[in-house]
Order: sequence, then structure tokens, then C-alpha cells
Amino acid sequence: MPQEKTNRYILTGGPGAGKTTLLGHLGGQGIAVMPEAGRSIIRMQSQIDGQALPWRDRALFAEQMLAWELRSYEAAASLSGPVLFDRGLPDIVGYLRLEGLGVPAHISRAAQAFRYNPSVFIAPPWPEIFVQDAERRQDLETAERTYEAMVSTYRELGYALIELPRAPVGERASFMNARISG
Repeated sequence: MPQEKTNRYILTGGPGAGKTTLLGHLGGQGIAVMPEAGRSIIRMQSQIDGQALPWRDRALFAEQMLAWELRSYEAAASLSGPVLFDRGLPDIVGYLRLEGLGVPAHISRAAQAFRYNPSVFIAPPWPEIFVQDAERRQDLETAERTYEAMVSTYRELGYALIELPRAPVGERASFMNARISG
């Protein structure tokens, strides 16, 4: 039976919408933050010329994200207070759907069994701050489609979405703080 962990908050959305910057800011305020799987996996796999890269083997990349997110979920059990996740298990389901790949049963079960706070923060596409880099090869159109995939996936899994304002990082942090500390 799935059990919600109300102190575990997800921030999701498409790439380049300011999620990592915002979570870095909140982490600097002393809030526990679990880093994004995708960027770290890309960085590590690139260093070793590995296969688990989204441009080499998307299914293997998803499996690596699953392992990362399960480890992060478990690590959060030892933390008190709110824990902010830069994406979560449902993002893997959304990613696989976006890429036109089937969602393996074990990934679907993980997204259903390991629950987070029922309210999920979502960063909307923000063209004015979107940039590509060595780890973010997606273009703005893909970022927008990713956002829509996350909206659909999280709603399907029964989460309520809270859209972040397109505002400076301090205002976004205050917006999130007001909702996680209440």
C-alpha cells in the first residue's frame, strides 16, 4: 500500500525553468535538497564514456534515474523537516512517455508506491531564462513538451500541482517556503 511522505516535496517541470537554481537557493537557507538524477548521471556517464546517456540509450538512462531516485527517497528518511527533491520518481514515467518508450511495470510500481507530499511544485517553461549547455541539449520546444508530460503524469498519479511564478529566485523561494512551512 502506498504511503505518502508529507515532508518530501518535489519540484518538477521542463529543463531550463530555474528549478536547480531555486533549490540551490533554498538549500542555502538550510532546507534539505536532493539533487536531480538526470544531470548528475549525464555528467558521470560522460566522464566515463558510458552508455546510460539520453542520446545513447534512453531506457538505460531511465534505469539509472530510477536507482538514483530510489536512493534519494531512502536517504530522505533520515532527515527531519521538509526535504526538497529536484524531480522525483514520477518524472521517470513522464520522461519515458515523452521519449515514446514504454513504461516498464517496475518503474510504474515505484512511482505509485513511493509517494511524496500530495502537492508538487512545477516550474513552467520560461523562455527568458532558458539556456542549453553540455548537459542540457534539449531545445525550448522539448522543454515545453517535457513540462506538459510532467503535468499529465503527476495529475494521473493523483498529485496536486502548484505552479511557480516566473519571478526572481528570492520570490520563488518565499513562495515555496510559505507552502512547505505551513
